Amino acid sequence: MLYQELQPVDTFTIKLSHPFSDYDRQLLTLFYQPLIGPDAMSLFMSLWADAEHEKEVEFNHYYLMNLLTMPLVKVFEARITLEAIGLLRTYCRQDMQDRAFCYELLQPMDAKSFFEDPLLSTFLFSKVGEQAYRSLRARFAVEDQLDGEYKEVSRTFLDVFKPIRYSASEGLEEGSQMKGRNESTGIPFAYSDFDFNLFRAGLSEQMVPKSSLATVSKELIEKLAFLYSLTPLDMQKVVMMAIDGNTMKIPEDRLRKAAVDYYKMNISQTAPILEKVFTKQQDMPTEEPQSREDKFIFYMENTSPREMLRDYTGKEPLPVDVQLAERLVTVHGFPVGVVNVLLHYVIIRNDGKITKNYAERIASHWANNKIANAKQAMEISRKEHDQYIKWQNEGSKKKPSSRKPSRVEKVPEWFYKTDNDKEQQPPANTDPDVDEKRRQQLQEKLNAMKSGVK
Repeated sequence: MLYQELQPVDTFTIKLSHPFSDYDRQLLTLFYQPLIGPDAMSLFMSLWADAEHEKEVEFNHYYLMNLLTMPLVKVFEARITLEAIGLLRTYCRQDMQDRAFCYELLQPMDAKSFFEDPLLSTFLFSKVGEQAYRSLRARFAVEDQLDGEYKEVSRTFLDVFKPIRYSASEGLEEGSQMKGRNESTGIPFAYSDFDFNLFRAGLSEQMVPKSSLATVSKELIEKLAFLYSLTPLDMQKVVMMAIDGNTMKIPEDRLRKAAVDYYKMNISQTAPILEKVFTKQQDMPTEEPQSREDKFIFYMENTSPREMLRDYTGKEPLPVDVQLAERLVTVHGFPVGVVNVLLHYVIIRNDGKITKNYAERIASHWANNKIANAKQAMEISRKEHDQYIKWQNEGSKKKPSSRKPSRVEKVPEWFYKTDNDKEQQPPANTDPDVDEKRRQQLQEKLNAMKSGVK
């Protein structure tokens, strides 16, 4: 479940080992953005901006949800996309009920390393097409600006400097650990399905000596096998195609070219395509929500409180209401779905207004009952409705009337529900809480959200 991985109330800090340059920004925009998409790119740029703050600041993930206007599941997907592509390392510290993260931003690979990596270069080719791919390669290609008439005359270190002697009392301090620039190590990759024992067993010592295999990295062989769906037997043929008969070495550029040629001859003329495997999160329903209540729960669990209030009222929510929603997340530790149900209940019970004291009293009651999701919040609202009416009357200093009320108290539409999980209509003399036009707007919003997570 997503909430076992991440919750809005979880805090985080950002680590930036060294300032990023304009060159890094170009690489991120032109090379990485087509691979990771706009959500992950927005998350990286936002973390980058906050990391450049003079002092380390602690945030919670509700801050990211509001900043990026994304539900929590989208923030999580963006985060693990950055991790997978090698732009982010995530560290977690669990302290009793509190959980804190540290996000370390990593520099992108330089253009040379990027195009030499078979996974990243092929991934980019499949995203932008051949023409744009060639254009990017040409843009970052090294051009020799000097003609043959120039000869380097630069001095070496020894030409300019010489050592001096120190007395014993002036010895250099050693042993302290110094902070240095963390160079990009590329994408984190571990392809355990490739059988290296079988791969090595089928290679003749006369044709491909062990010393030849030592000249090429194990990771490159794994990446090529993964990218082009090559078995250990296929990779044996690729290696034999790539080995240099004169030096008996296997240059990496020859190995990459041999893998491409073998793929085109034996598998497909179309370049391989890489796809994300987390198209749906585990906390998403495996089936389409059928009943109106299921659709409502889905909407509440996957919409930020600010957006829910905006959808309901048709206008930007008041700052005080947004602050209350944030307090419910940060202080009470409620998931977003619980906060949405609470605010939805209060705003309808209170004729379109949100009373802080009333909402806080219900929130305290829900916290004591350990309400953890939207469904539980709806159930306790139905069960404790009479008590909530009493609290509301106490807060507004209304005296209970002995007369029979002229109409039934306003409650959310989801309040009416029978024991067999079928909705029933509110009494005929009850004013509708949400008109048909607003219901259609929310349904369109829900449909758009569902199409976005498939």
